[in-house]
Formats: sequence, C-alpha cells, structure tokens
Amino acid sequence: MVRMSAEERRESVVRAAMAEFARGGYYGTSTEAIAKRVGVSQPYLFRLFPGKKAIFLAAAERCVDDTVRMFREASEGLTGEAALHAMSGAYLTVITEHPEQLMMQMQMYLAVAAAEQEGDYEFGESVRTGWMRLWDTVHLPLGADVEATTNFLACGMLVNCLSAMGFPSGHRVWEGLYIAAGPVACGTAGGEAADGAAGPGE
Repeated sequence: MVRMSAEERRESVVRAAMAEFARGGYYGTSTEAIAKRVGVSQPYLFRLFPGKKAIFLAAAERCVDDTVRMFREASEGLTGEAALHAMSGAYLTVITEHPEQLMMQMQMYLAVAAAEQEGDYEFGESVRTGWMRLWDTVHLPLGADVEATTNFLACGMLVNCLSAMGFPSGHRVWEGLYIAAGPVACGTAGGEAADGAAGPGE
C-alpha cells in the first residue's frame, strides 16, 4: 500500500471539503463528515488544518483556482467575442458536469453574508480577493472592457442562480436570459443552456 504524503493528504482533504461544503454549506458541514470522506481521523485533519474555517477557506480558494484556470485555458490565444464564447462554453460544461463546483461558489457567497453579520470579515476578505482574481482573468481577454467584463460576470451569476434552482434544459428562462442579455454579453450561455445544460436538480 502506497502511503500518501502530508501534501497529498492535504489535497485530498481540500477536494473532499469542496464536495461536502458544496452540499451542506459552511454551517451545515461537520469536520467529521470531511474526515470520513477522506478516510482519516479528525485529529489528523486538524494536524493539516488549524480548524474548520481554514478548511473552508482552502476549499474556497481551490474553487476559485479551478475556475481561473478554466477561463485561462479556454481563452488562450483568443480575444474579444471569441474569448467570451470560449469562456462561456467552458464554464457551462464545468457546472453541468461538476455541479459541486457551482454549489461551492454559492456556498462561499452565503458564508460571507452570514459571517459578516456576526462581525467576522475573514470570509469576505478571502472570497472578495478570489472574485477579483476572476475579474482580472476575464478582463484582459475581453479587451480590458469594463462593460463587457461586468456583463459577462453578471450573466454568469444569473446562470449560477438558475442552475442552482434546478431549471431544466429547454425551460423558457434560458431563452429569456439569452434574449435579454444578448449573445455579446452572455456568449453562448443562453443558447447552450437552452439546448443542453441542465440545472443540478434535473
């Protein structure tokens, strides 16, 4: 049996945490559930991370890292509308095939809102930093156009919400999204969603 290094085990914890937090959120997920998914004890988990918050923030950072990498790879060598369509298509593929990626994003935003009501701003600082990384990643391929970047990310957030609510492919909300935002703002989001991308509840 091959023994995993501490770094490999840490990576497995982050991946397991993404799946668990995506399903139950920060407050509804126990470290016991994460440890069980990885196959380690809770004491070992806390040898890798100082606490549940640190695990959540690591999972949130990894979620952003994955999304940034996906946008960069999709837009490589492209600019303007070509980059927009490529990034839109890649993102739809990810959230359709890996809905936990979408749900982890949504749980990140919810955790920020809940924590800051209690005076804890660490979540917000981390998630806002991640959001700005996403902004910068898509901003240059879109010609450093503030309006295009804003429209792209706004459309993406609407796609997130509709997908998270489980609107099935072919539902009229997808067509409405495409018509309202337009192909330049949404890229292929409305068209592809209407043709094949389903919400995680389908």
